[in-house]
Amino acid sequence: HTMTPKMKATLDEEVGQTARKLFLTNRVVEICRDEATPKQEEFLLHVLQEEIMNRDKNRRQRLVKRAGFPTYKTFSGYNYEHIQLPPGLNQKDLESCRFIQEHKNLILFGPVGTGKTHLAIAIGVKACNMGLQTKFYSVTELVLKLAEARKQGTLEKLVNTLQKQDLLILDEWGYVPVDRDGAQLLFRIISDSYERKSLILTTNLQFSEWGSVFTDEQMTAAMVDRLVHHGHMLIFNGRSYRMEHALMRQDAEVEMASDAC
Repeated sequence: HTMTPKMKATLDEEVGQTARKLFLTNRVVEICRDEATPKQEEFLLHVLQEEIMNRDKNRRQRLVKRAGFPTYKTFSGYNYEHIQLPPGLNQKDLESCRFIQEHKNLILFGPVGTGKTHLAIAIGVKACNMGLQTKFYSVTELVLKLAEARKQGTLEKLVNTLQKQDLLILDEWGYVPVDRDGAQLLFRIISDSYERKSLILTTNLQFSEWGSVFTDEQMTAAMVDRLVHHGHMLIFNGRSYRMEHALMRQDAEVEMASDAC
């Protein structure tokens, strides 16, 4: 087909933009402009675009692998009917991971076996596919890792790794008691995450019961405060499992929404 000067200039620009994404120099564009036929330049553009797609695919796969999910779950076929979503948060918000860009937290509360971990992993996998750095831990596993790192003198390195994440998923929060040292280490992670990244917690404990798990009521109250301040509560099998703080939070969101209107 005949290529007009304007079409050729557009093609040169596309090649230039694609080359820059691959950190190639402007020499690529110069060679195309001076030596390549339109057909050759179109083929080169195709090759460069395929390389970008392949790199993106590999990066997503690396992010999923590094996240440490215990199993691979997606939103496909997931049933939301048993979840009570708070005002200001809907299914689309969850599946688009919008809350991560807003540095908001999710607390998934309800009995064992109601799909909390499945939803947390599905969100984490989607975050990885969007290029967001994600880590998944059971709380017991993370406390052990933090304690071991402190013992080995590598705590700051682990904390720095956690700080770089866009999303941190802490599964089975409160299922196993945590000693005072472990609670202090966890509190540091929660504090470091505050307004910097998103956390997802799955738990079957009401906030009023957290103190018995984390041994220190004052520290527990401070953790709850940081988590709830920029957070949403999702209640699984909601009506039977009411949390006073969750309902207070939802009421506050309703009031904020009405004030904004």
